[in-house]
Amino acid sequence: MTLYKNFKFLISNFKFQILLLTAYCVLLTTAGYAEPQSLTIAAPAQQGITTLSVAAASDLSFALKEISQQFEKESNIKVIISFGSTGVLSQQIENGAPFDIFFAANEKYINTLEEKGLIIPNTKQLYAQGRLVLAVHEGFKSNIKNLKDLLQPSVKRVAIANPDHAPYGIAAKEALRKLGLWDKLKPKLVYAENIRQAIQFIQTGDAHAGIVALSVINVPEVKYTIIDNTLHQPINQIVAIMRTTKAEKEARKFIDYVIKDGKGIMQRYGFVMP
Repeated sequence: MTLYKNFKFLISNFKFQILLLTAYCVLLTTAGYAEPQSLTIAAPAQQGITTLSVAAASDLSFALKEISQQFEKESNIKVIISFGSTGVLSQQIENGAPFDIFFAANEKYINTLEEKGLIIPNTKQLYAQGRLVLAVHEGFKSNIKNLKDLLQPSVKRVAIANPDHAPYGIAAKEALRKLGLWDKLKPKLVYAENIRQAIQFIQTGDAHAGIVALSVINVPEVKYTIIDNTLHQPINQIVAIMRTTKAEKEARKFIDYVIKDGKGIMQRYGFVMP
């Protein structure tokens, strides 16, 4: 009888141990699954970082990218830049695009946004003045030194940014009109969406020459001549902070950095600084 009781006790105790071991394994499995989620949520790497969304004219493609990389290293602010023609970017802002800052290539579009109440009052300021150049593919044999040389029969295609929405295209049109060349060159003109695309047309040989921004001319396939700036209205480039921003303090800090700390970089790419 005693032997029976001891055996029954051992069996009951064994079942209990099995249940206990099973519960422990479940607990370990659950804890092991939850731990990565907890680490992901609590990861401190992104804490305290502000992100600025910046709309910028295409002539800033090289300079502003370099400045923003330098700025990010010296601040806790990340800068995401969308480059495009000033007119197209302005339209996107009017349609509700959530940019914090707009670096435009002329004042006209900023003034329109100001009239529509889309920028913060008193944030509009001149940040640079652009220069226009006559660019030619280095493999093109004809001797092209000035705008009148574009009339040569050997020049079949001339690239400019679309003057309907690109400030450098507007300036190119003004220069050609002043010299009486606009109507004569119309059949040769190839319109690019923005100034970066215009230089790409020349790089690839899709255009023999073009009228583009000095700031994007730093490419190996192209040689250039600076165009007399009295042939067109000054390319005054204006920046403003958008009314919808939730990071006005950081936006002001970045603009100030571009104008002051980034001055040397801007000048290296051919901009005239205020």
